[in-house]
Amino acid sequence: MSEVFTKTMARNIFYGGTTFFFLLLLALTFDTISVLPERDHRENITPEVVLGKKVWEDNNCIGCHTLLGEGAYFAPELGNVYKRFGNSTDAIKGFIMSRPKDGIPGRRSMPQFNLSEEELTGIAEFLKWTSEVNTANWPPNIQG
Repeated sequence: MSEVFTKTMARNIFYGGTTFFFLLLLALTFDTISVLPERDHRENITPEVVLGKKVWEDNNCIGCHTLLGEGAYFAPELGNVYKRFGNSTDAIKGFIMSRPKDGIPGRRSMPQFNLSEEELTGIAEFLKWTSEVNTANWPPNIQG
């Protein structure tokens, strides 16, 4: 390279790169905005799902579990628990009800929250609704 790298060349590279990446950002933003309505399933939100979300938040489930990759990594991922339990809300409710009062001594386990039947139905419906979110096959395996 016989030429000297000048300020003008550097400025042109900077402006060209800035313009390129700004246009790339706009293109990706437009693509995302056009695809999101196809992936949305808000019309499936029922009062049970809303109650389940409230139970989820009131009991700080995200303090131990992850949901679609967000949360703590102490307990299993719950974004696909409905599928793991054989597409059954009754299995989810049964598992939550079967937890011992004080957990299992010497082992990490989910405590008994003593939820009402309505709250159990709500949390099961919320986890079912969550499993229907188009996550582009995340988590990559069924065990979360």
